[in-house]
Amino acid sequence: MEFVCLFVTFTAIAVLGLAFVVFFEAYKRRNNHEHIEVPAIFEDPSSLKQVPCPHIVDPATKYISLIIPAFNEEHRLPGALEETMNYLQQRSSKDPSFSYEVLIIDDGSADETKKVAFEFVRKYTVDKVRVILLGRNHGKGEAIRKGMLHSRGELLLMLDADGATKVTDLEKLENQIQAVAKREYHQGDSGDSDPRFRISDIPVAVFGSRAHLEEKALATVKKWYRNFLMKGFHLVVLMAAGPGIRDTQCGFKMFTRAAARKLFSNVRLKRWCFDVELVFLCKWFRIPVSEISVNWSEIPGSKVNLLSIPNMLWELVLMSVGYRTGMWRVSNST
Repeated sequence: MEFVCLFVTFTAIAVLGLAFVVFFEAYKRRNNHEHIEVPAIFEDPSSLKQVPCPHIVDPATKYISLIIPAFNEEHRLPGALEETMNYLQQRSSKDPSFSYEVLIIDDGSADETKKVAFEFVRKYTVDKVRVILLGRNHGKGEAIRKGMLHSRGELLLMLDADGATKVTDLEKLENQIQAVAKREYHQGDSGDSDPRFRISDIPVAVFGSRAHLEEKALATVKKWYRNFLMKGFHLVVLMAAGPGIRDTQCGFKMFTRAAARKLFSNVRLKRWCFDVELVFLCKWFRIPVSEISVNWSEIPGSKVNLLSIPNMLWELVLMSVGYRTGMWRVSNST
């Protein structure tokens, strides 16, 4: 009996201690949506002059911005960038109204990622390719957030530096976002004939999805615990952000400027689970979200592994506690 009492006492102390840590960590992150201490600066490597840095609250001056977070990507980034620039140049040559920019956010890389990125700036000019240096590693979520907040596009696409999803698939997301935006604006009527219609002003999000590949992945994964973790993570995401999106973690997502302004001015998670927070915030703001299947292939060198799972779960717990207790306040001012 004495042993049972001791066990219950120690268990209660452990639970209270864990709860304290969770609340403390969530409280510390309550202002994570504010700008980090490193200012966003674009530098022209040809002239070494600093280029004026736009902000998401400014009017769009490009049709589309592509935001690429990069951390130690000197080997995978060149191929993905070359493919991306070839596509964008070909499309702009066919359609003069198609304007674009590519933002590479170097998230404190220790290799030659910065050098590779600036080579593309020299090749394509600072108007087409821009580099933001975060100085030290903050996490993929913060890198994308920084790029989104300092882009110039009506549409903003985040994509990974490894080129796992073909850049041509952006047209699938673009077509969907155009259709939803027009429906939201005119409730079924075409907005093309209305001069007041601007896609950048209609909050819409479209997520690329690999859910159609999940059954195949589960069948080919031989380790039972990996399937267990995959399903378990989906269940935790469902509880944290709610139903509606089957694949929250695909790195291929498109937003209108109005949607990005609301979402990335509020997102707090800086690493892997910021995608889940985006889903939560879309529901908070009632931003229409669609999920579109994209082509995806495994590229060697992924930084996600089994050890990332505990960190992801920890972030999901912090997010749930932060928003449900009101410690993480959502700003509607943007």
